[in-house]
Amino acid sequence: MGVTVQGADQGDTTTIAETVTAAAEDLEAVAAATDGQTAVIDEVVADKGYHSNQVLVDLAALDLRTYIAEPDRGRRKWTRKTAARDAVYANRRRIRGARGRTLQRRRSERLERPHAHLYETGGMRRTHLRGHANILKRLLVHSGAFNLGLLMRTLVGVGTPRGLQGRLAALIALVIARWTHVVDLGLDHRPPSAAHSTGFTPHHRFERLPVDESRSPLTTGC
Repeated sequence: MGVTVQGADQGDTTTIAETVTAAAEDLEAVAAATDGQTAVIDEVVADKGYHSNQVLVDLAALDLRTYIAEPDRGRRKWTRKTAARDAVYANRRRIRGARGRTLQRRRSERLERPHAHLYETGGMRRTHLRGHANILKRLLVHSGAFNLGLLMRTLVGVGTPRGLQGRLAALIALVIARWTHVVDLGLDHRPPSAAHSTGFTPHHRFERLPVDESRSPLTTGC
């Protein structure tokens, strides 16, 4: 995933080229580090904030298929805009197809929801760092930790500290239950003691005392 930090005065339509370039460079770096085959970007999926005539024309010139959601702009005029018309109509046809709908759902699931966690729950909407380079480092660390959490959840089922709280309590309860069961088994398998072999001998305080008939309440007067 290519992560870039842009100025607040720049829109999505002017920064998409840099984002796509950063994603391609990241794929090349991963392929070089893992001695694998370099993945080639041939499709671009984005929301309607990236939709513009020039963006679609530029991406089409790079032989990239676009699946960019189109905002409702009403009836449009294409006088002397043949290239833009062809790019817009081709993109519209693709996003209305089955593959376009699938890619948009996947984008919402794997991109929009993680960014909502990063910026809303993770508190990245506001930062007190100075300089785009420092902000980019902070964002990369934040994103890396989030991806590590997803990896841990896939491997062991726990990926967040909050999720670990309930699992830790359940683990402690399981250990206590197992230990109690082992102790009970040990008590049941102990050898019989001397008291069990010779029979039960009551304590002297509970021995029955002889009854004096002369002091019986049935024969003694008031």
